[in-house]
Amino acid sequence: MIYAVLLLTAICAVLAVKLCLVKKSAREMKNDLEKRSARDTNTGLRISSRDKDMQALAACLNVSLRELREEHLQYHQGNTELKKAITNISHDLRTPLTAIYGYLDMLEKTDEPEKRGRYIAVMKERAELMRKLTEELFRYSVVLSQDRPADTEEVCVNLMLEESIGSFYPALTERNIVPHVSITDVRVVRKVNRAELSRVFANILSNAVKYSDGDLDISLSDTCEVTFANTAKGLSAVEAEQLFDRFYTVETARHSTGLGLSIARTLIERIGGSITAEYRNSRLTITVVL
Repeated sequence: MIYAVLLLTAICAVLAVKLCLVKKSAREMKNDLEKRSARDTNTGLRISSRDKDMQALAACLNVSLRELREEHLQYHQGNTELKKAITNISHDLRTPLTAIYGYLDMLEKTDEPEKRGRYIAVMKERAELMRKLTEELFRYSVVLSQDRPADTEEVCVNLMLEESIGSFYPALTERNIVPHVSITDVRVVRKVNRAELSRVFANILSNAVKYSDGDLDISLSDTCEVTFANTAKGLSAVEAEQLFDRFYTVETARHSTGLGLSIARTLIERIGGSITAEYRNSRLTITVVL
């Protein structure tokens, strides 16, 4: 009987010590959580207990806290980008709208056919600019809202690239850009969505029209690596890295939403490809790999 009492007493003592240690660990985690909520820090919860279960709980909480902090930072970054984008887009839309109202007022005050024709032409130009800006915003919202993969088919990348370059030839010619094109004779076929791949090439070519200093080299390899390279002295290495960010524009790209390359990246990554930008020796190279 005495041994039984002593054994029970020892067990109770051990449990009491363990309970005290657990409560201590709980207080330590509580205090750490309060400190974390009071200031922005990525320091994890720390406990003195060597109990495996309490250490596992602390590790699990640290993972959740890191994920929560990352989401918090992404939210604030996205919120800042959105505010900046709204400011930029509002300015880009307000400028042509103000011009249209001004020319409408002048149109009402003149009966001269020549002036009226000139005013109407300017208003059409400003209205077209607004249409392009709003259309790009709509396309971006559609890309992000797609909850299922787009239908795919086997597409000859060679022909798709040639068609895209051909459709942009007038815009390139207007900027005195004569593209140097090198496309492999091997028929390169990939299973992609035709419209989305066409949008990717169009957005990259549109970017070249904005930034090129007068040259453009386009190539397609046997392994379906497509490169677009042009001299762009108005850029910097830092700006080149940010070209794929939402709403990012540089001073040389006026009347741009900054969504073109962001859309291209979203579409390419959706089909398992990659798109990168490199800036070296005043030359911007955008590479797409399917």
